[in-house]
Amino acid sequence: MERCICTMERKEYSAGATKHSFWFMEFRNEVKLRSEGKTFEEIRELCKTENIFASVTPERALLTYNAVTARIKALGDSFYPIFMNGDVATQKLFALAAMMVNDTLFFDFVYEVIREKMIIGSNEYTQSDLNIFFKDKQLQCEKMAGWSETTLGKLSRNYKTYLYEAGVTDKGKDVRKIYKPILEPDMERWLIDNDMKQIVKALSGVR
Repeated sequence: MERCICTMERKEYSAGATKHSFWFMEFRNEVKLRSEGKTFEEIRELCKTENIFASVTPERALLTYNAVTARIKALGDSFYPIFMNGDVATQKLFALAAMMVNDTLFFDFVYEVIREKMIIGSNEYTQSDLNIFFKDKQLQCEKMAGWSETTLGKLSRNYKTYLYEAGVTDKGKDVRKIYKPILEPDMERWLIDNDMKQIVKALSGVR
């Protein structure tokens, strides 16, 4: 398993993803509002007053807003035009890339497991790949060593859901097929120009 050595900011490993969803529609709506000139604070207020993310509770609305906003901020604002002009497949890959930049543990999973699978031509992964990945990280990281099996199980389920909803895998029960993404040239160029070449490598399955 090749370790990632990247120029992106590496954050402390977090289990926050246990509470998160892919939230593609919310991501797209917020980028659209930002493109129209809305501030993050104005969008936050719209979440409270108009429930623009259709959340079941005010607490869920705030959780969704905070997570989606953190992902968008992780990419900066120069990607908005490319995102808005892209097709749905490209927009989903942008949403996935934002999650990877914002969540170092998830990035490492995609880079060290999914990318490696594509490189060797396996093009499928199983729960055992996730289990091995987490065990490996627990040996490296004292903080992770204290995480419960319940936490690791939730992370596993959510990571699989993220990749499926981004269009990178199917929804197989035991074995999930990996569909190597084809990055739209403008998106690939933007990622490289913004010091995110490791995202390109992770999604394209290249060394």
